[in-house]
Amino acid sequence: MQAAALTAGALALPLAGPAGSAAAGSAPQFLHGVASGDPLPDGVLLWTRVTPAPEALPGSGLGADTEVRWQLAADRDFTVLAASGTVTTTAATDHTLKADVRGLRPDTAYWYRFLAGGTASPVGRTRTAPAPDAAVARLRLGVASCANWEAGYFAAYRHLAARGDLDAFLFLGDYIYEYASGAYGTRGTVVRPHAPAHEIVTLADYRTRHGRYKTDADLQSLHAAVPTVAIWDDHEFANDAWSGGAENHTPGTEGAWADRVAAAKQAYFEWMPVRPSVAGTTYRRLRYGRLADLHLLDLRSFRSQQAKTGDGAVDSADRTLTGRAQLDWLKAGLAASDTTWRLVGNEVMISPVAFLALPDHLLRPLTQLLGLPGEGLAVNVDQWDGYTHDRRELLGHLKDHRITNTVFLTGDIHSAWACDVPFEAATYPASGSAATEFVVTSVSSDNIDDILQVAPGTLSLLAAAAIQSANRHVKWTDLDSHGYGVLDLTADRAQMDYYVLSDRTKPDATTKWTRSYRTRTGTQQVERVWSPAG
Repeated sequence: MQAAALTAGALALPLAGPAGSAAAGSAPQFLHGVASGDPLPDGVLLWTRVTPAPEALPGSGLGADTEVRWQLAADRDFTVLAASGTVTTTAATDHTLKADVRGLRPDTAYWYRFLAGGTASPVGRTRTAPAPDAAVARLRLGVASCANWEAGYFAAYRHLAARGDLDAFLFLGDYIYEYASGAYGTRGTVVRPHAPAHEIVTLADYRTRHGRYKTDADLQSLHAAVPTVAIWDDHEFANDAWSGGAENHTPGTEGAWADRVAAAKQAYFEWMPVRPSVAGTTYRRLRYGRLADLHLLDLRSFRSQQAKTGDGAVDSADRTLTGRAQLDWLKAGLAASDTTWRLVGNEVMISPVAFLALPDHLLRPLTQLLGLPGEGLAVNVDQWDGYTHDRRELLGHLKDHRITNTVFLTGDIHSAWACDVPFEAATYPASGSAATEFVVTSVSSDNIDDILQVAPGTLSLLAAAAIQSANRHVKWTDLDSHGYGVLDLTADRAQMDYYVLSDRTKPDATTKWTRSYRTRTGTQQVERVWSPAG
């Protein structure tokens, strides 16, 4: 069977400790696991990274050209191969590689592995998407965002991998963080150090950081269990990134922003099981039969610089979050959709949120969490609140074309939310709801109780109550948990089950279900459900 193969990879600093060290001897090793992604009805993308020699660690620029054979079969024992091929990967690509396999059967489970120099990789399991016209009864996605290596362990990934009932894993951005060791969100304690220790700026730096993340056993187990669908947010580049710079980028000492972005994007596409899309971005579209299509956004590459808090520029038609081409692409895709549900993978929150009702002792830690000025905060200008013209155009498009069953799936703000997306927040509920939004909390990145170093719920319950009082379309928010969500989709409803971890600093952290919210088909309204989806 024919398959197309792509290569990627190259340059970073050695990783410390057994998980990041090549085994003694010269036999190639697969130290960074395997992954699959972007499933299509007839294909899937396979990924791995080979370490051809002990010194050929991520970003080293060392190691010989290495021939790697990949195999994909319908059984775990690889009795009969469905597809296979060979890729030669080099130091110029950091010895990462991808195989974009086509000609497969729709809605079918496959097993895959890689072979090099007599060494076999771990075995991964993936699944193709249903045929475009298939009547799909259910879709179940694990959903997560914001994983700060230094702040805690990735137990959330282990629990998602162990479920055994997911069709795919949807990651909504901040897969890595760019900061120097100890510089961001560790509650005063670095649980495990970054590599490199300094802030990442160069291609070598970004490759090193991706390589360090890919040594995590729980992350490896999830990537090996289900296909991944991922988009980036700002920390894959630098905090509060926009098209011409970032809050955490200083051109005088850190070089040109364009060079840093190019390095970050190259490393991302080398190390992630993601197909590059339009103009080398992550905005693209996937489909799951007649049940759902998934519109994946890139809200960093084309956006205007964030307005200052309180600046009327947030309403300017001259400023954009999406860029003209991407917004037109999204509107056209939503209007043309013939599926029951229209899912939008969305980096930053689209539901409007005003914080003026919060007392100062609650407002200040929230501004720290959101990275915003502490005085006079009304909105988070890094979110759609800072680009209201784009939001009005998009929501107006939904209204004008009578597009229903649109669900935004969002990460970014290290907290969980369930919201209606109102046409006009000031007159909600009378003015109605255009869509619904489910926001998942962070895997490990700081939230309000971490910032304040207090027990969960000490102040956040008061903040949540004040937020909901001032924003009636916000049905629920959890400001102090870490965890993930599971989106369960049927023709009748879209339900998000929220799960929280017992302790992000413990590698053996347990998990428990905490809340569920759903929207029924045709309603554009969120309601609480008293049990997770069965």
